[in-house]
Amino acid sequence: MKNILTTYETVSGQTISLPKSEIFCSRNVPDPLKQTITNILGVQVVLGTGKYLGLPSMIGRDRTVTLPFIKDRVWQKINSWSGKCLSKAGREVMIKSILQAIPSYVMSIFHLPATLSNSIEKMMNSFWWGHGRTSQRGIHWMSWEKLSAQKIHGGMSFKDLSAFNLAMLGKQGWKFITEPDSLVARIFKASYFPNGTFLAAHIGHNPSYVWRSIMRARFIVRGGAKWSIDSGASIPILNEPWLPNGECIRSDIPGANFVMNFNINSLMSLHDKSWNEHTVRQVFSVDLADKILHTPLISQVVVTPQFII
Repeated sequence: MKNILTTYETVSGQTISLPKSEIFCSRNVPDPLKQTITNILGVQVVLGTGKYLGLPSMIGRDRTVTLPFIKDRVWQKINSWSGKCLSKAGREVMIKSILQAIPSYVMSIFHLPATLSNSIEKMMNSFWWGHGRTSQRGIHWMSWEKLSAQKIHGGMSFKDLSAFNLAMLGKQGWKFITEPDSLVARIFKASYFPNGTFLAAHIGHNPSYVWRSIMRARFIVRGGAKWSIDSGASIPILNEPWLPNGECIRSDIPGANFVMNFNINSLMSLHDKSWNEHTVRQVFSVDLADKILHTPLISQVVVTPQFII
């Protein structure tokens, strides 16, 4: 490892500060081995409770213990403003531009516990109605759920943190599909779905909290993604969103056993790029066959599959 770091320094021209670097070891590593590693690398052993790039290095089972710093940062901002005379317009700007932006970076990586999201929303709701450290608790005339509605529907267009959290995590999953050659996509693919796609991946054994968080939002990507059919050679017939409106052919319908492990090109007449109506109607029911025959095909064959949101 030290030779790898030395090679990196030589190639990149960047020097790694080993005294400022840290290493975390599991409980299975004996103390003599820890001491040997630290002596060779010149780093210090930590308990995994520090932060890297503003995020906790280790996420334990109790998320409310690991992620309370977000709530603390929001509370500090509110306390610094509570003594000031702010109009409703000023409070709206403060909430939308500052308070709601504080957890955005963390929410793009981790799924926040519901209790933490609710606590932050309650603090912002109290600030909106003018209650802070210098005033007693008053009446909240509207819940945060109603304030999160669009203004044309009587709300203030504030963010629902839980929904925004899922949207941010769904964006990460969408990048796995649209940017498969990126470093982060290649790492996650090698770890969790080496022989498949993100939409068909399983959570796996002992996954990281980041992967668990992204998988929580996969239903959003599934709900808005649809295959655009070119040659159909890489799209399975079953359990993939390729029908109109992103519908799938489920594997439990009658006749599904006849097309198990077959791709869409098995239902096509490849010489003229059209559906083989005889084969489609022979395998599927009338309603499902009509949906398949009305699914458009791309006239020009594209090498890579396209997803449409």
